[in-house]
Amino acid sequence: MSHLAAPPRGLMTTAFPVWRDAIRREVLRSLSDFVETRCADDLKAAGVDIAADVLQDFVDGGKCVRSTYVYLGWLCNADDDSGALRAAASFELLHTFALLQDDVMDDSALRRGRPSAHVRFAQWHRDRAMSGSPARFGEAAAVLLGDLCLVWAQQMLRESGIDEAALARGWHRYDAMRTELAVGQFADLVNDAAEFPEWERVLDVLRRKSGNYTVRRPLEIGAAMAGCSAGVLRLLGEYGEAVGEAFQLRDDVLGIFGSPEITGKPAGSDLFEHKATSVVVAAYRLADASLRRDLTALMSTSDLDDADIRRWRKLIVATGALEWIEQLIDSRLTHALEVLDAGQLDPLIRTALADMAAACTERAA
Repeated sequence: MSHLAAPPRGLMTTAFPVWRDAIRREVLRSLSDFVETRCADDLKAAGVDIAADVLQDFVDGGKCVRSTYVYLGWLCNADDDSGALRAAASFELLHTFALLQDDVMDDSALRRGRPSAHVRFAQWHRDRAMSGSPARFGEAAAVLLGDLCLVWAQQMLRESGIDEAALARGWHRYDAMRTELAVGQFADLVNDAAEFPEWERVLDVLRRKSGNYTVRRPLEIGAAMAGCSAGVLRLLGEYGEAVGEAFQLRDDVLGIFGSPEITGKPAGSDLFEHKATSVVVAAYRLADASLRRDLTALMSTSDLDDADIRRWRKLIVATGALEWIEQLIDSRLTHALEVLDAGQLDPLIRTALADMAAACTERAA
């Protein structure tokens, strides 16, 4: 069992980044302990000896945004608590489930600069000269590992040390978050750039698949478990919706213009995958007739090369879409901060949430 200790809230006073880093370290330590003591033995029974290593690599090195928001929600009405921090850490296993399956759906070769799980499982199959398709095996193994992480996430939350009454206050939001995530993934399957989806549909997918799941629901769940009032929950929900949307808009920008050092994926990966992200759709909607023809040609090209990606980026900038998306991010961040200023939260929590909003939307995040 981990000797998990919640960093004291007082660290926020002068050094919120220090407190945030301390939370991240404790979350990752808790996750590593849980994988080693609760998951590894189960995985051995599967007969795929690499599975535990794949999982350990996945839970090592994340930013822990969701778990930090869960714990900040808890601190809105409760004291520092190691059980609450373990409960927050369980959200990183839920995130692992989402990433494992997302990489299969997108056929992503890299995750955080390393081979994706399905790629590693395929190589394991290939090294043993097993019958059947290595790629198919890798995808199936990654999906199954993701399924296990979904189960383990709830188990870790249930066994965190939080009492039953507190857990009961959070379950319906927890269920809503998981449903929204899966429905958003479904909708994303048909959100093809070549189909030119409507802007409102893009935003709906963005909120369901990432925005709510990254900020709003974790924050609400932590606050609900701590017994926050309906008014505080509404405030946190409004803040969370704004920051979650800004977070995903920033992620969409980085998916096109971010470097591999930042994203852990090849430059322009969203364009190679023909994803109908907010930036891609905004560019098409804002383009004049000439630029729209050029964008349409690229959207419909199945085999893009690096030169195509560079040209597509230039066209996006030429439409004004990048600047427009940046303005949307700024407006949502401003709204989130206004919501905090108008509320009755503890000043330390208000400052921490403001700093988290900035960290989630910074250009080099």
